[in-house]
Amino acid sequence: MDADAAAVQGPRGVTRRRFTSCAAAAAAGWILTACGPKRLREMPPNRLKQAIAELERRYAEQFGTGVRVSDAGPLPGVEFAYALDLSRCIGCRRCVYACVEENNQSRDPQVHWIRVLSMEKEKGIRFPESDPYYEPETVPEEGRFYVPVSCQQCRNAPCTKTCPTGATWVEPDGIVVIDYDWCIGCRCCMAACPYGARHFNWREPSLPRDALNPETHYLGNRPRPRGVVEKCTFCIQRVRAGRYPACVEVCPVGARKFGNLLDPKSEIRYIIEHKRVLVLKQDLNTLPRFFYFYGT
Repeated sequence: MDADAAAVQGPRGVTRRRFTSCAAAAAAGWILTACGPKRLREMPPNRLKQAIAELERRYAEQFGTGVRVSDAGPLPGVEFAYALDLSRCIGCRRCVYACVEENNQSRDPQVHWIRVLSMEKEKGIRFPESDPYYEPETVPEEGRFYVPVSCQQCRNAPCTKTCPTGATWVEPDGIVVIDYDWCIGCRCCMAACPYGARHFNWREPSLPRDALNPETHYLGNRPRPRGVVEKCTFCIQRVRAGRYPACVEVCPVGARKFGNLLDPKSEIRYIIEHKRVLVLKQDLNTLPRFFYFYGT
């Protein structure tokens, strides 16, 4: 599995163009770090309060309704983790569209933080031969199984190491976040991510007023501008308020599990300790907090 998963990435040599782009991004990052505004985690409380009030005012004006931007921090004693039962997933993609609605993703062009890959049962997990565009009349299809892929929330996240401005980092509760105000759109993090889990807004995201989810988080589902990278945050606006991610709640077969890795009595710990568990591209040592397992 690991060899096939790595093969999908192709060669990773450094071309002159890539070197020049990364050097320019690093220079821009140095300037922004030295002269720009503070990241969320560095803002004093009064400045943070002002920044959030300004965002809420701007979004209310843009969408014609009240918008709440939370800055809720990590919960003490919590490290979030996810597990997905490959033996149950039926490939219905309800998780994909629940994620779109919950996290204010662009409708045109469409942005999906979750991709569901269809694979042949006889061949097993083979990413180069997977089909992300399957459109059968009904699911599940005979002889096929499904592997949903999104951000793996890695402990050893390569994306955070390549960002020249420090716009992306791993929070104490395990969520890899992005401060959109610090993202300069260099896409170095996208090149570093081995899971294809980060998405770039090439155009101004299209989010109709009546589709807006007004309950947002500064580091999560608040509306994004053109020219920044975005990705799954485990629905940070929900999980830090004691709720499940939207994809967990919408799954019709209970294939998705979520919980606190530090709680020995949690369902996620039981799965890791008692089920056949795997992670994607284990050989890369990214140490994902997203696990796959076979419940039956």
